[in-house]
Amino acid sequence: MKYKPAEKLGEQIGSRARRKQKARERGERTIWFGLGMFGLVGWSIAIPTILGIVLGIWLDNQWPGKHSWTLTFLFIGVALGCLNAWYWVKQESRRR
Repeated sequence: MKYKPAEKLGEQIGSRARRKQKARERGERTIWFGLGMFGLVGWSIAIPTILGIVLGIWLDNQWPGKHSWTLTFLFIGVALGCLNAWYWVKQESRRR
């Protein structure tokens, strides 16, 4: 089904109005909520990064070579951690 631009705009406005109404009903979020989200984002990046480093060190000890496994898995861990953090922040923004 194709939407005309005016219909799509109306849907977007309605969606934002419903989201704002839900936020008003839920009330203000406290500083503790913000600190909790900050911690969640931090740990969701830190844990995959640390696991990547540990795996990389182990691989470097098992199969030493010209390229560093530790650096490779450090970057992979950071990338996965950032994707993980983005997912959680996006989930929370949908609840708002």
